Amino acid sequence: MRKLLIGFMLVASSSVLAQTNAPEIPFDSDVNFFKLPVDLHFGEMAGVAVDSKKNVFVFSRGNVTGAAYKAQASQLLKFSPTGDYLGEIGKNNYAWSYAHVVRVDRYDNIWAVDKGSDMIVKFNPQGRITMVFGRKMEASDKSSEPYDREHDPKPTNFENGRFRMPTDVAWDADDNAYFSDGYWNSRIGKVDKNGDWVTSWGSFGRGPGQLDTPHSIATDNQGQVYVADRGNRRIQVFDGMGKLLREIKEDLPLPADAKPAIGNQPPNLAGYQGSMTNMPGAPWAICITPGKTQYLYMADAFPGRVYKFALDGTLLGWFGKAGKQPKQFGWIHEIACPSENELFVAEVLNWRVQKLTLHPEWAK
Repeated sequence: MRKLLIGFMLVASSSVLAQTNAPEIPFDSDVNFFKLPVDLHFGEMAGVAVDSKKNVFVFSRGNVTGAAYKAQASQLLKFSPTGDYLGEIGKNNYAWSYAHVVRVDRYDNIWAVDKGSDMIVKFNPQGRITMVFGRKMEASDKSSEPYDREHDPKPTNFENGRFRMPTDVAWDADDNAYFSDGYWNSRIGKVDKNGDWVTSWGSFGRGPGQLDTPHSIATDNQGQVYVADRGNRRIQVFDGMGKLLREIKEDLPLPADAKPAIGNQPPNLAGYQGSMTNMPGAPWAICITPGKTQYLYMADAFPGRVYKFALDGTLLGWFGKAGKQPKQFGWIHEIACPSENELFVAEVLNWRVQKLTLHPEWAK
């Protein structure tokens, strides 16, 4: 037992040392990439995605309609590879309530995940709706009211095909879709290419395989499913049927001048037992690059950094910090990574998407 404990300590210490030695990656930022019409403005930028033709899609909490509270806030916009405005997709459709993320699959279908309506909408490349998942509460129902996100214990009577505050979607090589059913259900749902329900896994909790706000999801070339378990400050990696394979954590030391983009300084990690959503290393957004050799990018809210990992969890580098200036970040909510060194990051607090160009060859 003593030898086993010493072995674990050595592995842990070597992991911390490797993260401490991970280099800062130099990068450039373009905060004026998108050319908006004079009468169109971004709101909170919830999502960003890129198709095979390099068109960029953003999911904005803009064009708000309704009362000051409980208003609808979803607008899906398309831009050319050079940032020129090409139009709005799905304007005023029934699922629009509160934008969360947008993703594009390998066929250039556009998938919008709307947390407020509990729905995921699939558009074809021409912008027509071809499939919908979930169902929002009927406006005439007495039960049509917000969920109690602080409900304890969390409910476990899940229904196949029905979501509660979903957050993201990803696909495998067989075109199965994986949904992170995030704020309320704390699970992953899987459907096949025809939209038929296959399975789900996960429940609210802190243990292996349990989840606290699965906020982002991605898949690799081997069909492994990476889940940003934000409230537990970790990325959990599963196979396509929910078997837990490993977890990835970020433990890079904080800079002395680290400040949150908004709110009070988070408490120390040591001994903390609550939700870790705003803690350093809590994954708000993840993406995996295409190609033969893939990389995992992850962003946290505090201290507002972006991290580059090998798929085995090795931290390869990092960059950025919280703030309002170019090359600073205010709650990155989604990352698109069309290539290893080109990223788009959608920010909630700064109402913008930055196009980032990384220069790892410049690192000292």
